[in-house]
Amino acid sequence: MLTKNQICRAQINDITSEGSGVCRIDGMAVFVPDTAAGDILDLRIVKVLKNYAYGIVENMIEPSAERVAPDCPHYKQCGGCVFRHINYAAECSVKNKIVTDAFRRIGGINTVPDEFIGGDSTGRYRNKAQYPLAVRDGKAVCGFYAERTHRVIPIEDCPLQPKVFAEIVCTSLEFINAKKLPVYDESSHTGIMRHIYIRQGAHSGEIMVCYVVRKEFSRQLRPLADILTKNYPHIKSVIMNVNPDKTNVILGRDSSILSGADHICDVMCGNTVQISAQSFYQVNTVQAEKLYRKALEYAAPKSTDIVADLYCGVGTIGLSMAAEVGKIIGVEIVPEAIVNAKLNAAQNNITNAEFHCGDAGEVFERLRQKGCSPDIIVLDPPRKGCSEQTLSTVVTAAPRKVVMISCNPSTAARDAKWLGEHGYKTEKICGVDLFPRTKHVECVVLMTRE
Repeated sequence: MLTKNQICRAQINDITSEGSGVCRIDGMAVFVPDTAAGDILDLRIVKVLKNYAYGIVENMIEPSAERVAPDCPHYKQCGGCVFRHINYAAECSVKNKIVTDAFRRIGGINTVPDEFIGGDSTGRYRNKAQYPLAVRDGKAVCGFYAERTHRVIPIEDCPLQPKVFAEIVCTSLEFINAKKLPVYDESSHTGIMRHIYIRQGAHSGEIMVCYVVRKEFSRQLRPLADILTKNYPHIKSVIMNVNPDKTNVILGRDSSILSGADHICDVMCGNTVQISAQSFYQVNTVQAEKLYRKALEYAAPKSTDIVADLYCGVGTIGLSMAAEVGKIIGVEIVPEAIVNAKLNAAQNNITNAEFHCGDAGEVFERLRQKGCSPDIIVLDPPRKGCSEQTLSTVVTAAPRKVVMISCNPSTAARDAKWLGEHGYKTEKICGVDLFPRTKHVECVVLMTRE
């Protein structure tokens, strides 16, 4: 039986989706953070539970060939990049295994995934960042929450984000500190400045800066907006978003323009798209284009097909397929996203697409009752997956194919299993890495009606 503080020599045999190495000692699984498959080391047992234990590295005897030196000074504090200590080929292998294991273990689906689609770049790929503000030594700072906490780790430059984000953050903090603008304290629900939120079009270069505040603060922030637009020519939109609630949700319902437009533009799969502060838009544009191409390949639509795009966001998936099909019907619950989707269709001269606002299951049920009979349904749900109402509506609509895009292989496997029990067979699966160096992985799934 392992005991706390016991020193053991072991070889790491595997790595988990959270980035911890796994070895077995006396038949018990031991999880060791910051290790790689193939490491031979002395470890110290720090916690023993009934069926497994946790350890930390005491002494590295022989490092794995997969190990690399982390290239971010905040790597251990932040906890966001759980795979920054292994090479990218090893990371892709782990993520492919995450997808495969989820479908086998949760979905009971043994379909062998297609070749994993890795990223062209592992750095500076994010087109969005949300920085919580805090006070340290009497000054405003911002960064990211340490893992599983709301303790802000001050980080101005993250290697996953464009360099210009760090410059905008520094300019913002200088102004906030110079003007002594009150920073929000979530424990007492006091202060004003909550988050700095930045988006950039990966192809257009256009930038939106959004300041999330607890209450109306535009008079104090307009001088900062003027400074930003003067010094950063790519900034096309400066927004103030008011979130008065005591909540973990970042954005509130109401936004107002401090400078420029209420949106920025980018290009996705050849289509110009408008993006507002509250619209969903994939954070890795280049990889998202690969993901959408794979979805189109799986859908393999006929020119007369009706495609229903549920959880459509600003319409990027449906619009990327519009030239290949007879009609696109998009459904999304965020009103601002639907406004963007309609504008995106219009400005790209896409006339065979229509968009509806509301819960995907409820709206599509109404459309079905009016005679909408899709040949293909595309699902791109949030991390929690599809509601059972949505899945039931899909089955009732009886499309020839269902193509599901998911940022959570576990809920994708669960939903694929449910659809499998209601007449749909999982034909193809493919993992796609939209979030290199982090624990997140996307997948796209093709299901056909049996």
